[in-house]
Amino acid sequence: MVCLNYKDSVKNGGMSMSKLLIKNADWVITLDDRGTRYANADILIEENVIKEIGPNLAADYDTQVLDGRGKVVIPGMVNTHHHFYQTLTRSIPATQEIELFDWLIKLYEIWRELDEEAVYFGTLVALGELLKTGCTTTTDHHYVFPKGKSPHLIDVQIKAAQAIGMRFHPTRGSMSLSRKDGGLPPDDVVQTEEEILADSERLIKTYHDPSRYAMVRIALAPCSPFSVTGRLMKKTVALARKYGVHCHTHLAETKDEERFCLEKFGMRPFAYMKSLDWYGDDVWFAHSIHLNDEEIREMGRTRSGVAHCPVSNLKLSSGIARVKELIDAGARVGLAVDGSASNDSSNMWAELKTAYLLQKYTLGQQGLSAEETLRLACRGGAEALGRDDIGYLAPGMAADLVLINFNDLAFAGAQHDPVAAIVTCGDSQVVDTTIVNGKVVVRHGRLVALDEEFIVAEANRISAGLVARAAQRTGIDYLQRN
Repeated sequence: MVCLNYKDSVKNGGMSMSKLLIKNADWVITLDDRGTRYANADILIEENVIKEIGPNLAADYDTQVLDGRGKVVIPGMVNTHHHFYQTLTRSIPATQEIELFDWLIKLYEIWRELDEEAVYFGTLVALGELLKTGCTTTTDHHYVFPKGKSPHLIDVQIKAAQAIGMRFHPTRGSMSLSRKDGGLPPDDVVQTEEEILADSERLIKTYHDPSRYAMVRIALAPCSPFSVTGRLMKKTVALARKYGVHCHTHLAETKDEERFCLEKFGMRPFAYMKSLDWYGDDVWFAHSIHLNDEEIREMGRTRSGVAHCPVSNLKLSSGIARVKELIDAGARVGLAVDGSASNDSSNMWAELKTAYLLQKYTLGQQGLSAEETLRLACRGGAEALGRDDIGYLAPGMAADLVLINFNDLAFAGAQHDPVAAIVTCGDSQVVDTTIVNGKVVVRHGRLVALDEEFIVAEANRISAGLVARAAQRTGIDYLQRN
C-alpha cells in the first residue's frame, strides 16, 4: 500500500497480473441475456478481459490463481450518479432535517471552501467505499468550482481514480446562475459560460477514451435547470455531440423543481429539457421522480437514461421514482448512490437493497424481482452510460467483477438462491474481492493500492477545516441541529 498526496498520480492502481484464474467459485452470476448461473465454476481472465467461464478450467504456469471457494461472483455494479466532494460534508447536524433547496443553500456555504486537496481526498473516500461495496465503474457530477481556487478539479479526481484503480466516468458539471441571477448557488462558485465550455472541451481532448475497455470517459453535466441558463444547456449538448460524449443533469427530483420550471419556463422539467434538445440515448438524468405517464412513455421512446437514487430520495423526502415503469417503457435505467451529504454513504449495497424494497412497496409483488434489481445495478448502469463492455460476465467482456463471501454469517440459511441472498441479505462487509480491468483492487475487504487509515485521517482533517471556515465566515453553527 502507498500513501499519496493529491498531486501524485498513479496510472494503474491495484495488483496487476496478466493471467488470473478464479477457481471453484460456489456460484458465478453472469447476468447475460439468458441469465446464466454457473455452480462450482471458474473464470479465466487475461490482461483486462474475461476469456472463459466454466468448470475445471486449466491454468498455465504463469497464471495467478484466486481461490473462489465459498464465494459468489457477480459483475461489478455501476454507479450512475454521485457527488464525491460531499463525502466531506456528511452527517452535519444543521443539514439533517431539511429538504433539497434549503439543504443546498446551507451546504453551498461549506462547499465554497473546496480546493484540490479536498476534492482529491473526498474522491478517494467515495471511490474506496464504492469499491468495497461491489461497485467497479462510477460516474461523478462535480459542478462546484470556487473562485480563486484551481479550476482543474476534474483532473484531480481522475488522478485519484487512477491511484485507486476505479473505472471512471467523470462528468464536467457547471453552474452559471448565481443567486443574483435567480439561481441557488453563491456568486463565487459559478463560472461564465465561456469558462465552462472551454474547460469542457479541454477535458474531452485530454482524457476522453472512446475505445473498448476505456478506464476514463468524459461526460458534460450542467447542474440543473435552476443553476444554469438554457443557452448553456444548448451549447453544452451541441459540444458533447460534436465530440461524441454523453450528457447528464438532474431532472424532476422534487416538487420544488417542478414549480420552479412551471413558473420560470412555463413548462414541466422534462418538457423544458426536450425544448433544449436534451434527450435521447446520449443523455441520462439523475432522479426523474416526478414524471407523469406521458413523460415516462417519452423517456422510453427516446431511450433517455435515468440514474435511480433511492436512499438519497428517501433522506431528502423527494419521492420514489417509477423505476419499473421507466424500464418497461424502454428507458435506460441504472442505480446510483448520489452525493454522500444526502445519504451519508457511498454504499452501492445499501442502494441495491433499498431499490428492491421500494419497488415492492410501491408496486407490491409486481415490483422488481431480486435478479431484476441486480441487473439494474449492473447492466442497467452500463446501458445508462452507453457501454457494452461492462455490466455482465461473458468472454470478451471487461474483467470487472466482485467476489462475495457466501460463507459470511449474514448468508447463513440463505444458500437456496444466491441472487436473492445478495439482494436481500448481507451487508457492505461481505465483499471479499473486487477486480477492475483485470486488477485486484480490494482483497479480503481492504483496499489494495492505498492506505485506508491515511485516507480517513486526511479526509477527517480536511472536513473539519471546511466546516470550521464556513462557520466562521457565515456565523452558522453547523454542529447544532435545526
